[in-house]
Amino acid sequence: MPSWLDPVAHAARTVEPLQLSRFLPPENGTGRQSAVLVLFGEGERGPELLLMERAGSLRSHAGQPSFPGGSLDPEDGDPRTEGPLRAALREAEEETGLDPRGVQLFGVLPRLFIPVSDFVVTPVLGWWHTPTPVGVVDPNETARVFTVPVSDLTDPANRATAVHPSGHHGPAFLVESALVWGFTAGVIDRILHFAGWERPWDRGRQVPLDWRA
Repeated sequence: MPSWLDPVAHAARTVEPLQLSRFLPPENGTGRQSAVLVLFGEGERGPELLLMERAGSLRSHAGQPSFPGGSLDPEDGDPRTEGPLRAALREAEEETGLDPRGVQLFGVLPRLFIPVSDFVVTPVLGWWHTPTPVGVVDPNETARVFTVPVSDLTDPANRATAVHPSGHHGPAFLVESALVWGFTAGVIDRILHFAGWERPWDRGRQVPLDWRA
């Protein structure tokens, strides 16, 4: 792995769940077990992240930029051990067409909870050492697949606070003609912070979810 990923790997080993989110899995073990692949690659403009935009017709998180990922299948195995790793790679291949043989998994973040959809999510960290072509595999699930340079994510000009109609506020990124918000933006925000990549930005800058209107 490249040395620039060392701070991310260190953060994965040391970060506590409440340092990532106040939404943690229910103590009674309920929730839909799932995993996402937080995949770092090296692009023309340096380090980058792989993201996708969910199809607008989906029941959960329609039209929202996200990491590749989804629910664990029984064949993925134990949700507390190898299951999330297998699920993250499998879902990423199904959604983007990437070859999982080109990915080295190097860590997992603490499991988090998305109350609105009842997902218990394990973010799995990967290094895309041998990139392969990616794109929309099933347009019923995915609208587009794209990469974002980390330098764009750390650029204060691309950062804002997203305001949900419910009144909830959270970090957001205006990159690649997309507004990245919600769970995905929260994970990116915390990775940038704990990896020491975060740059000061205007937290008072607010953007509504219908920012294109």
